[in-house]
Amino acid sequence: MAGLVSPHGGRGLRPLQVPTGELAEERRRAQSLPQVRITSREKGDLIMLGIGGFTPLEGFMGRDDWLRVCESLRTAQGLFWPIPITLSTDDDSVKLGAEVALTDPADGAPLATMKVTEKYTVDKARECGCVFRTTDPEHPGVGMVLQQQSVNLAGPVRVLSDGGFKAKYGALFMTPAETRAKFERLGWSRVAAFQTRNPMHRSHEYLAKVAIEVCDGVLVHSLLGHLKAGDIPAEVRTRAIAALIEKYFRAGTVVQAGYPLDMRYAGPREALLHALFRQNYGCSHLIVGRDHAGVGNYYGPFDAHRIFDEIPQEALEIRPLKMGVTFWCYRCGDMASSRTCPHGEADQLQVSGTQLRKWLAEGHPVPPEFSRPEVLEILRAYYARS
Repeated sequence: MAGLVSPHGGRGLRPLQVPTGELAEERRRAQSLPQVRITSREKGDLIMLGIGGFTPLEGFMGRDDWLRVCESLRTAQGLFWPIPITLSTDDDSVKLGAEVALTDPADGAPLATMKVTEKYTVDKARECGCVFRTTDPEHPGVGMVLQQQSVNLAGPVRVLSDGGFKAKYGALFMTPAETRAKFERLGWSRVAAFQTRNPMHRSHEYLAKVAIEVCDGVLVHSLLGHLKAGDIPAEVRTRAIAALIEKYFRAGTVVQAGYPLDMRYAGPREALLHALFRQNYGCSHLIVGRDHAGVGNYYGPFDAHRIFDEIPQEALEIRPLKMGVTFWCYRCGDMASSRTCPHGEADQLQVSGTQLRKWLAEGHPVPPEFSRPEVLEILRAYYARS
């Protein structure tokens, strides 16, 4: 039987979590170090470094890596990487060569220790233009970069915590080592990742089932970090997904898990990052649908498809499963896609996220061809409480 894809970089998983036997001492040591409170986005990146999701990075990037990743999707050493992983501060007291404790943005608890090997400033507009293809501050990812502090810190990290994700989400929060072990127990080698920050409706169900036809199974991988205002919280979304999987998928074909990042809404570049870390989780394919990781009208509907054709073949071992727009077609009498259905939009049921949230918030009926009743029941209960 073929094995799982190799982690990115080809040298095995490289989690940066401090070994259990050293954890108590490193946490004590962290208490005596200068404290640098990080942002929610940086916390998600740090936890991914800790669990091996960002293998083979050893910490936050220096200026050469930042610049090369922005402009050519490679680190200074030539490693393919699509979005800079950086840490910023406005604390002038942090000295080059010093060790610092990186602390939780919510409660100040130590999350990691870090050796500061570099302090540098960046051109934020340049980063936004490269990564987001816009410098519009209304873009949520651009706004996030513009709000970063004035100086970036680089250096290797030793991670002390999972940031509370395991306590909050239990078995749903799985590390790359855990998903790989799960896939091996199931006998899977071809695994498709389905990225989601939303509940799964029938169009998403269709995409996942198409993937199951050509792979051994699907990892439904939910973002557990922060979203933009109006998006449905992870705890609600994942319960709705669990109900869908239980009722409408064959047992043993789907694994549901979550990962700790905040959304960047970087469209095509974020699709590449999603593929990269799903390779670390053991996935051989990433389902790439319409406007993957997009927001508003900043990206074309299939820009994320095209970017996979623009990178070198050897950049990633994982491969995209490019999917068309999916919908219910009344003339076909079934789920279909823009690649399979010959009929026009007048025969298709396509519901925007904005329209769906409006229907749910106002208690209007939602067509059963759009979403399964078990999913709608959970979403209606959430909106009734909101």
